[in-house]
Parts: sequence; structure tokens; C-alpha cells
Amino acid sequence: MRLKIYLSALALTVIAEGLLSAQQLRTKITMSEAEMLVPRFQFKPVKSLDPNTANPLDTVMTSTPGVYMVLYDDNTWKYWRNPEDIALKEIFTDHWTPDVPNPFDTKLSDLPDEIILRLVDENMAYKCPDKRRVYSRFGYRHRRRHQGVDLPLTTGDPVYAMFPGKVRMSKYYAAYGNLVIVRHENGLETFYAHLSKRHVEVGDWVEAGEVIGLGGSTGRSTGAHLHLETRYQGYAFDPQWIVDFETGNLRSSLFVLKKKYLSADSRYVPESIEEELTIYLADTREKEIADSIAAVKKAAAEKAAKEAAAAKYVTVKSGDTLSLIAKRNGTTVSAICKLNPGLTTRTVLKIGRKIRVK
Repeated sequence: MRLKIYLSALALTVIAEGLLSAQQLRTKITMSEAEMLVPRFQFKPVKSLDPNTANPLDTVMTSTPGVYMVLYDDNTWKYWRNPEDIALKEIFTDHWTPDVPNPFDTKLSDLPDEIILRLVDENMAYKCPDKRRVYSRFGYRHRRRHQGVDLPLTTGDPVYAMFPGKVRMSKYYAAYGNLVIVRHENGLETFYAHLSKRHVEVGDWVEAGEVIGLGGSTGRSTGAHLHLETRYQGYAFDPQWIVDFETGNLRSSLFVLKKKYLSADSRYVPESIEEELTIYLADTREKEIADSIAAVKKAAAEKAAKEAAAAKYVTVKSGDTLSLIAKRNGTTVSAICKLNPGLTTRTVLKIGRKIRVK
């Protein structure tokens, strides 16, 4: 696992040290040259998250604090992070208020010309909030700025969180009606407005694909629809820069947010991949590093599977306590709690619950 962390850090360092702004890059590269320089997987569409019908078998700790590996009964696995650890990051405390949609005082002139945002990775998934054709686009509409896109839906339809994050605002707010705002680790905020019901509260941690509310027509609205906004430092930009709503796919795992996108009339216009790639310069060892990381992940998964096979579980019976269970199985309460994320000495044990003891 240490090797995995090292390789992941190395890969990020290689990419980060190779980033150049469009102004800094003097030589215009061709499409074929760009494909050689930049890892293509960064720009491939990312499909919307599908519901996981598999049942979790076990949760294995990794050497990274707050990161666990969840094993499923269909022989798949994924990383899971402890929301309590993530929520302590500065991004979830700076300019944080549940009272107004825009708590920022950042001047547009102070923002860099280009901001690179990682939207998804092995720990962060994506779910299209509502896969529909956009019927009202971003930009000026009837001489009034429309800071998002409108997606048709029926009152009561589920509305999903696009990415994992922490709920900063959940209330009825003026023209927005019932509004939920989720802040994400990369600084992006997503707004979900005109909801008929809100299913989350301020401070809640939500995962991608979690239902945060139901579609409706509250606030200044002429019919049921979802008003969706994407903002950075309080400035709105067209969500279609990152999402293809007709397919439901994320356009890429990395997004280059340009300052010009933050203009009120900067609607999504497909740009050539060549233009997007001119701000990147990747090390030729990128594929080798990616292959090494994949090999480490595979080895870790195989090791975790073996550990899971040797695991021992007990079923809670009437009168059981953690102390009694620990004594019967020759272990300690502390050890049992470590093997069962979320289990503490204060947890009420329900009859029939399975607990890992070894």
C-alpha cells in the first residue's frame, strides 16, 4: 500500500509539474503530438454511476488514514473514505455559511486564467443529477442572467448529487425555492433548485448518486423542472462544460475551467481537443506509472480477498454486549471496533447483526 501511495503521488507530481498555461506554451502542437504527450484517459467521457446491486462482504482498512477497501459478493471492490475525515478539510470551513448562496468575496480578476479541477478519481464517483435534454440554457434569458441549466422532470422525481461532498445550504431561498447546495473537495459547488422536498440537511455528507431531494416547482418557476448550477468561488459557469446531459456522461475526469467561462454569456461551445490539450505536458513515463499503480491495486485486492476469506463473523444474540462477544472469541473490544468501521462502544447492538471478530 505504501508503494501504491508513493506511485500515486509520483503520478500526480509528474502531471502537476508538467502543467503549462496556454499563454506559456509557445509552440502549437498537432493532434497526433498532443495524443503522445497527454494521457488520453484524462479526456475520455466518464459514465454516470450505476446503482451497485452487489452486497458488501467486508471492509478492509488500508494504510491511508480514512480510506477503506469494500469487497462485494460479485468479486468487485472499491475504495471508501470516511466522510468524517474528509469533512475536516479547510475547503469545508472557509467561506462556509448556510444562509446565502454566495458567501465568497473573490474578485474575478484575482482568479487565474485557467483552473484545473479533478472531477472524479478512484475515490470520487459521478452521477448525472437528471439525464434529460437541456430545455433552458445558461446565459441571459429575457434580459435576466440565467446562471444554470433547466432540466425537465416530474414532481417527485429523485434528484441525485453529482459528486461526493458536504451540504452547505438546504433551505427555501427566494426565487430558487427549495435549494440544496453541495460543496465538493475540488472547490466546486453544485446547486439544485425548485425541489419539492429536500432530503438532506446542512453538514450532511453525501455520496455521488445519493438522492438529495425530489423534483418540483417551488420558488420562481412555471412548471416542474430542475435548475442546476455549477459554481467556483461563487462564479457560475455553464454545467454543460462538464456534463453531456443527453448521454448523462461527464465529458472528462479532468476539467479545465477557464476564466472566460465565468462570463454571463459564455455558453458551452465544443472546443477542439487540441486546444484543451495545449495546457498539458505529461511525462512519457505516465503509462508505465499507471501500469505500476494498477499492479499494486491488483495485489492489494488479492491480499484483501485472502484476508476476507480468513475473517470470522458472529451474529449478535439477545443479551450480547461487545465485552461478552470479545471475551467469547478471545479478542478485545478495541480490536472488534477496528475491524468494523462505524462500530463504537456506544453503538446499540441489534439482534441479528453480523460483527467481524477476527
